[in-house]
Amino acid sequence: MRPISADSHVVEADEVFTGLADRFGNDAPRIMHRGTNDDAIIIPNKGKGGIRKRIGIAGLRRREGAEIHRKPGRKPDVDDLGDSAVVKIMAQGYDGIREGIREGSKRYIDQEEDGVEAEFLYPGFFGLFSFENYELLVACQKNYNDWLHDYASSGNGRLFGLAAIPIQDPEAAVTELERVIKLGYRGGCIPCTAPPEVPYRDMVYEPVWALAEEARFPLSMHVGTNAYTPAPYRPNPKLQDSVGSYAQSQIAVQRSLIDFIVHGVASRHPKLPFVVAEFNGGWIAHWLDRVDQGMQREARFKHSELKGERPHDIWDRQFYATIEDDRPAILTRELIGVDNLMWGSDYPHVDSTWPCSLQVIEEMFEGVSAEDREKITRTNAEKLYGLSN
Repeated sequence: MRPISADSHVVEADEVFTGLADRFGNDAPRIMHRGTNDDAIIIPNKGKGGIRKRIGIAGLRRREGAEIHRKPGRKPDVDDLGDSAVVKIMAQGYDGIREGIREGSKRYIDQEEDGVEAEFLYPGFFGLFSFENYELLVACQKNYNDWLHDYASSGNGRLFGLAAIPIQDPEAAVTELERVIKLGYRGGCIPCTAPPEVPYRDMVYEPVWALAEEARFPLSMHVGTNAYTPAPYRPNPKLQDSVGSYAQSQIAVQRSLIDFIVHGVASRHPKLPFVVAEFNGGWIAHWLDRVDQGMQREARFKHSELKGERPHDIWDRQFYATIEDDRPAILTRELIGVDNLMWGSDYPHVDSTWPCSLQVIEEMFEGVSAEDREKITRTNAEKLYGLSN
């Protein structure tokens, strides 16, 4: 059985940002320097922090003369962006990206190169979730959902978009959720962190959870898709370390998971699936134990017994995690739940296993039963998103 990537990405085309600058001025993203090395999604009012180049780095690995280096069971090493051939390709901007990234109807070419049957698509522009202006956020996500629907629909049944849900405005989120469900979307994305002043435990989100549960519409929280964070809540940039931030990325979603698992959201909506996307999974078994111990400690400190559902039971019932080349998650799969893990290639991002996904999977699953491998690399995603009905 060929694998299904439960976590791949798009590189957004111009249509995603059409009309936004006219409505929202320099707070709005727009495409600038089209067809050059500086081709990017740019938010003028954010200065250097508002520039996101439109590139598909993993796709560069199949350029003429390129050699792919990687360790056994691991994704390819990060490419040399200073290589003359890479520089020449990137000088074309979006136009230099592989056709299979730019065109949904051509994505099958890249899927065949990698041996992948189908992909579930997340955004490439994570800023889609972090606008301070909620009217802008709603408008941009609506544009994105319309464009993604057309992109995925052209993929001959091998592409499935995950809609962006503007949950920061719960009323607008319900409206958009209803709309994308009618369009045929099988799942959607919410920020991996809620607005600090309104955490996901807040009852203001109940209509969103209720509608998604009724529709059996999985909600994903992808790494990097943070909601807007006001300055007082941000860490001191002088104390930030890029390697440390990368290694500890799961901390962001853990705070959201506490709201869902500990503070009642999941228990109130037991048929609503949640996906923890691209945070990998080797940390999950240990973390669930710590949450359980923490809950028991709090109960004892209050001279009572722990009541209600246990974190492991809630996780088993309705939470999923995507992994890439995560051998620790495979080795602890029975603690995490074999039915709760899904593999993803992350194509076309720099962390992608493309075009070596089959080799990476073969090595990563060494000593693992064929049944477990098929669940994690294919059938869990099929069941979650209703492909096997």
